[in-house]
Amino acid sequence: MSSPEIASLSWGHMKVKGCSTSYKDCKVWPGGSRAWDWRETGTNHHPGVQPSDLEEILRKGVQTLVIGRGMSEALQVPPSTLDYVKKQGVDVQVFQTEQAVREYNALAGKGEKVGGVFHSTC
Repeated sequence: MSSPEIASLSWGHMKVKGCSTSYKDCKVWPGGSRAWDWRETGTNHHPGVQPSDLEEILRKGVQTLVIGRGMSEALQVPPSTLDYVKKQGVDVQVFQTEQAVREYNALAGKGEKVGGVFHSTC
């Protein structure tokens, strides 16, 4: 299964190719996507992305995980979260969200098994 392209991104709005739903924040993986609801794991800008936010995507067998920290990079990514991903044998890349989407789409376009979590506002 291939990773779906992120078709569009603007403040508070993301579209994934092949999906009729639009997202504020989203998770993507080979063969799928869904809303990233921070309430599920108690995520907030600080301390930021937690391993529990990423487990679902890591279980999909991704080789690379891209994290979008928001348009103004307000969402933090603690070193412990990065260490967790690396211990799973997955490459992790963290960017401002517009750059993260470009990187994710480039990897997906090459056929890599890439997943991501993207925050589309602050």
